[in-house]
Amino acid sequence: MTKREIIRLTLNGGVPPYVPWSFKFTQEPTDLIRNHYQVKDIDFPLENHILNLGSDIGFFEELPNNLFRDVFGVVWDRTVDKDIGVPIEPVLKDPSLDGYQFPDPHDPRFFANIHDQISAKPDLFRVFQIGFSLFERAWTLRGMENLLTDFFLNPGFVRELMESITRYNLAQIEKAISYDIDAVYFGDDWGQQHGLIMGYDLWKDFILPCLIQMYQRVKRSGKFVMIHSCGDVDELFPDLIDAGVSCFNPFQPEVMDVHSLLKQYHKKLCFHGGLSIQKTLPFGSTLEVMAETSRLIKQGELGGLILAPSHSVESDTPFENILAFIQVAQCQPGFLKSRKV
Repeated sequence: MTKREIIRLTLNGGVPPYVPWSFKFTQEPTDLIRNHYQVKDIDFPLENHILNLGSDIGFFEELPNNLFRDVFGVVWDRTVDKDIGVPIEPVLKDPSLDGYQFPDPHDPRFFANIHDQISAKPDLFRVFQIGFSLFERAWTLRGMENLLTDFFLNPGFVRELMESITRYNLAQIEKAISYDIDAVYFGDDWGQQHGLIMGYDLWKDFILPCLIQMYQRVKRSGKFVMIHSCGDVDELFPDLIDAGVSCFNPFQPEVMDVHSLLKQYHKKLCFHGGLSIQKTLPFGSTLEVMAETSRLIKQGELGGLILAPSHSVESDTPFENILAFIQVAQCQPGFLKSRKV
């Protein structure tokens, strides 16, 4: 079986020949891995199973002084966070879309390298990424405090903003599904360490209807829906499953019982993640990293898991710990057997 077929089998609730994986890293550990393996593209030595396509958030314009402008016009300061950054100020200073022009959802820069990447890695599972796909896009435009206040003081504006972002995403989805892809990934953080940022009632009222529109469009095209939300959000899993989600990431052990949830949602929802980036990877020993990785693999042997750290691995993780979970994944008997075929 190809890696693409193994991910498909896993998402469909089947039992794969081994637990597949896909590992992501922030810039500094990525550079360490490139130097270690003497490669430019880390997908090959890592044997990643997922090919990430598109440009996620849409950072296309680099400005002086560690500033970057995304396609929605938000300027980000990367002085501290070198991968995403912090928005400098809201683009929407008032609760209104008057005078604001949404970007082109078919901007060629989002789709420029899709054919080339698929040709270079034809056996990988193909995922088009839409980052900051709703709530995150809204608060980056309006400001977090402003938007949370708007939920109560300006609900009509919030609905207009969410619906406008949804229309933009739906247009981008139409273009993405014209390619030979397998899934669309939606990134949108709703959680914090304890509970939802906006609470369940507001999430269900303002956010869920938009998610259903986007997810169902992907499902109707025969593609899988994969989503990302950091934080304590497992209370949303029943709604997300009903909306059409096949795979949830990042699956954080710091805020949810990953082992219980794997059992509870077996054959209902696939999880991508599970390895602690807040505790075990940065602060655990190499043996502890290997033990946690092995435990997750053991439970994922019946399906329902794509192994990964619970987010992109940060620079606070010792390099020997990075090599440790890579080694455990690649030493699975089923994977080694597939390499010999």
